[in-house]
Amino acid sequence: MRKWIDAVKDELDVELDVDVPELLEMTKVVAHGVARPAAPLTSFLVGYAAAAQGGGPEAVAAADRKVMALAERWAAERQDADTA
Repeated sequence: MRKWIDAVKDELDVELDVDVPELLEMTKVVAHGVARPAAPLTSFLVGYAAAAQGGGPEAVAAADRKVMALAERWAAERQDADTA
């Protein structure tokens, strides 16, 4: 997968190293706690939000953390509603 990510970065002229395992964890939480189709769209939104905040690994990490927390809350609320 690393080769794919490097090829995409080259193709898009992106020079940014991000925490890939953390982003994958976020997409897993979204896919399982919200909905599978939400995962790739959420990843796009994380990238877009990070770019809007000036870009860089720190902006990606901050957006990733916010979305991870939201997805965990969302999943917990849905689980509570299902058991009520």
